[in-house]
Amino acid sequence: MPESTQRVNYASNDKQSIGRRYQESHPTYRNQYQRDRDRIIHSAAFRRLEYKTQVFVNHEGDLFRTRLTHSLEVAQIARSVARELQLHEDLTEAIALAHDLGHTPFGHAGQTALNNCMQDSGGFEHNIQSLRVIDKLEQKYAEFDGLNLMFETREGVLKHCSKFNAGNLGDVGQRFLHKKQASLEAQLTDFSDEIAYNNHDIDDGIRYGLISINDLLKIELFRKQYDVVNKQYPGLDEKKLIHEIIRRMINVMVVDLIDTSRQNIANARLDSIEDIRNQAQRLMAFSEQMNAKKHELKQFLRKNLYQHYRVHRMSKKAADVIEALFNAFINDLKILPTEALQHCQTLKEKHGDAGITRGISDYIAGMTDRYAIVEYERIFNPRQLSFVNLHP
Repeated sequence: MPESTQRVNYASNDKQSIGRRYQESHPTYRNQYQRDRDRIIHSAAFRRLEYKTQVFVNHEGDLFRTRLTHSLEVAQIARSVARELQLHEDLTEAIALAHDLGHTPFGHAGQTALNNCMQDSGGFEHNIQSLRVIDKLEQKYAEFDGLNLMFETREGVLKHCSKFNAGNLGDVGQRFLHKKQASLEAQLTDFSDEIAYNNHDIDDGIRYGLISINDLLKIELFRKQYDVVNKQYPGLDEKKLIHEIIRRMINVMVVDLIDTSRQNIANARLDSIEDIRNQAQRLMAFSEQMNAKKHELKQFLRKNLYQHYRVHRMSKKAADVIEALFNAFINDLKILPTEALQHCQTLKEKHGDAGITRGISDYIAGMTDRYAIVEYERIFNPRQLSFVNLHP
């Protein structure tokens, strides 16, 4: 059955979509959401995710997750669930691959630092920046700025935002103003994101030596699968043991999400996609029992991994880099690279001084970890001084 032919009336359908901001001819041999997915994969912002931090700064080790590998893992989980629930797989994959395109270098530490710098200019939020990337900042096509993605893809990328920001975002901001729900594909991607980072942060945390198996045995989700694996494979070496536990944890969470969501969908008696939007709560959901177990895991990771002094040191240095770069550019626009300076000047013509700060924010948010570090060195390290041959 072709992807665009839906078997259920609650799945998104590209033929019934709100569409694109700029009219285009229908793609040949692809549905509209396949085109979106392909445009995302070929974007510069997607390629840069390879060198953006998930939890551990990229140069700490080649095996740690990056924003790119995380996005691929989210897409894999989301597409598997979408297939089982008969949702639109291509739309789900497109949202998953695009959801972190606007993330700063250095993970959440970078986002917090840039938001602090932008407090007087509207702040910074990576979901809104992801939308900004796909709507405006990607410069590839002759007839429009951005990637001109379908409404449903853009809506899914914007997982949350304040009412203040929603009022400035046009069509995709309306659901936050009118308390509407997003498509099931968008809801699913949000949960898949959570499943991916909760489990894979455990893997990276153990690899980095910040948490141990003994620490994790206090957590029910982990301990139960540890017991299952140990019973089936006694004496398994630690590397394989961890992998077997985590893959089972992911499976348990995915199965719970599918079973709970399927029941919610059946109880809602949906006749159209509009019925989804009018629900008081999201229909995609974990069971109450799984929510409790997931909360226990998240609290553990927050205390023992994300707030670990070594992670905090790394985050502090990252925040200092972001803040120093922002202030340096604000104080002297002429040190910006030509393209970034032109972008700031264009935004200033449209929005005044606020356009300058937003342009600087765009430049910094688009950096990879290593590019931000190199740029910092170029600006602040005297040993990086170089001179152009100047004739008297």
